[in-house]
Amino acid sequence: MTGDAAQTQYGVVQVRLTVSNGRITKAEAVQAPKGGTSDQKTALSVPKLNQEAVAAQSAQIDSVSGATYTSTGYKKSLQSALDKMKASGGSKGSAGSSGSSSGSSGSSGSSGSSGSSSGSGGAAQATKTVTGQVAQTQYGPVQVRITVSNGKITKAEAVQAPKGGLSDQKTAQAVPKLNQEAVAAGNASIDSVSGATYTSTGYKQSLQSALDQAGG
Repeated sequence: MTGDAAQTQYGVVQVRLTVSNGRITKAEAVQAPKGGTSDQKTALSVPKLNQEAVAAQSAQIDSVSGATYTSTGYKKSLQSALDKMKASGGSKGSAGSSGSSSGSSGSSGSSGSSGSSSGSGGAAQATKTVTGQVAQTQYGPVQVRITVSNGKITKAEAVQAPKGGLSDQKTAQAVPKLNQEAVAAGNASIDSVSGATYTSTGYKQSLQSALDQAGG
């Protein structure tokens, strides 16, 4: 389900959602600001916004500091994708989900969010965040942090990734996809992103070490 393109001061933002049983399982920006410092801001903000959209199950997500325009455009496009999803017969809708996400101060935001977790056996068990070991690649270090709840990866993010020159572009292209694949697969058996093989390989190594630490 692809949302409407949202115009921002720095370019167009457009969000695509993958929805299963009325829940967002994946969010990605198919368009985002490019060129100059926008590459860097997009690389920094889009992975976080993708993860927040999946965690919150709504457009009530925090803006990423330093990337306010991109965040605002992302939320507009996300909201339009959610509206289309509801219009296309999803009476399963995410009714209970929006309320609790916005409250708790930025960084720890995601913990209490998914109010509507479709009846799967009662209260949530402990959620833990685990950071994998740094994987050295030809273009720089890659390090992955995952959030695990009830034995499932609910969030994956690269806390380190190759920077500078062409690497910025490759990181911006690869990391959001790798984050989404890690959450979808629940393990480190994910596809490399074409054109970013070194980053993908480093990502998988660090992801595997985080999973080992998490006991999964």
